[in-house]
Amino acid sequence: MPVYVYQCTNCQVQFEQSQKFSDPPLKRCPECGKNTLHRVYGPVGVIYKGSGFYSTDHRSSSGTTSTSAPKKKDEKSAEKKNEPVKETSTKKEE
Repeated sequence: MPVYVYQCTNCQVQFEQSQKFSDPPLKRCPECGKNTLHRVYGPVGVIYKGSGFYSTDHRSSSGTTSTSAPKKKDEKSAEKKNEPVKETSTKKEE
């Protein structure tokens, strides 16, 4: 159930009320008893998911975003050369 914030325009009291979507909004203030309650609408937090919404994303010249450039064959072979060589020990059986 959502929680709604209400404020009285007469006595300025503000409180939260948990209600169903189908429940009618409250009208009578619990403090002063007058019909001056109104729902307070605040900003809603928005979360964007996907490419193009983050400050780290940049548009390419073609208008689409790219996540990373593919590696070239030369770079792959250079990475393999830098890997440590595993030494295998062979024992001679006597």
